[in-house]
Amino acid sequence: QVQLVESGGGLVQAGDSLKLSCAASGRPFSTYAMGWFRQAPGKEREFVAGISPTWSGWSGGTTYYADSVKGRFTMSRDNAKNTVYLQMNSLKPEDTAVYYCAAASSVATLRQDLRGVHYWGQGTQVTVSS
Repeated sequence: QVQLVESGGGLVQAGDSLKLSCAASGRPFSTYAMGWFRQAPGKEREFVAGISPTWSGWSGGTTYYADSVKGRFTMSRDNAKNTVYLQMNSLKPEDTAVYYCAAASSVATLRQDLRGVHYWGQGTQVTVSS
């Protein structure tokens, strides 16, 4: 069992930055692909970023991004802290949404089949004003 807790959301202005964190309890954290999703009011939940599983001694992984956030968002993981991060720069009003952390067996699952996600966090609100 893995529990995911997001933090770091808030209200910012367009062009500002925010860093989201997702702390995971339970093991083995490093063997999960981790992802960030977002859901705006009236819209479906969408993939934002994902990072591949790694071996426990290395806090790295291959990252993948939605086209809408490439070049602005950076995802990373720290296996020693059981935490993944989403650094969001140059925020736009269209980035406003509830952001969710997720764990799955692969990044392909994160990107293609939400039904395959093993665990979800409770979400954190990000609001970007113009």
